Amino acid sequence: MSGTDVSTAILPADTGALDRPLSSDEGDFDCTSDPARPGWLRWTLKDTGRFNSVLGPMWARKAEDGMVHVLTEPGYLQGNLSNNLHGGMILTQIDIALFVCARLNGSLGEGPGVTLDLSTHFYGAGKVGVPTICEVEILRETGRFIFERGLVTQNGESICAFTGTIRKSSVPRR
Repeated sequence: MSGTDVSTAILPADTGALDRPLSSDEGDFDCTSDPARPGWLRWTLKDTGRFNSVLGPMWARKAEDGMVHVLTEPGYLQGNLSNNLHGGMILTQIDIALFVCARLNGSLGEGPGVTLDLSTHFYGAGKVGVPTICEVEILRETGRFIFERGLVTQNGESICAFTGTIRKSSVPRR
């Protein structure tokens, strides 16, 4: 796993989950191609009153090997009093990236899941105004659990490493 420069990296087209947008009637998310960012999908939670919207716009893409990148462009609202990224913002982006990765890889359907475990190791401060990417991959999947790991990067430099576990829901939400 390595840091990705958002300005130059375009991953090959995937033949799996990214070949069609998630339509409005398929659940809680809209996920459509963004012509302003070739190779990226705009990832939008339909209910903008939810906590996830504190991050602002998000984009996602999936490589052929299943690695998923989730991009945000943090601004003033996502900063702390030192004018760096707030740790809670980074943790929120990581948590969302775990679920985006699971969904784009077909490991988590439209039903809910829960974060059972999230472990992080911060290496440095993230900067407000700099695109932030979570690179996340699935390590293992069982009938009930999805084990993942990743890096948070800015300009190709790692600012945080993480591992996380999602528990799949056994009963679809109504």
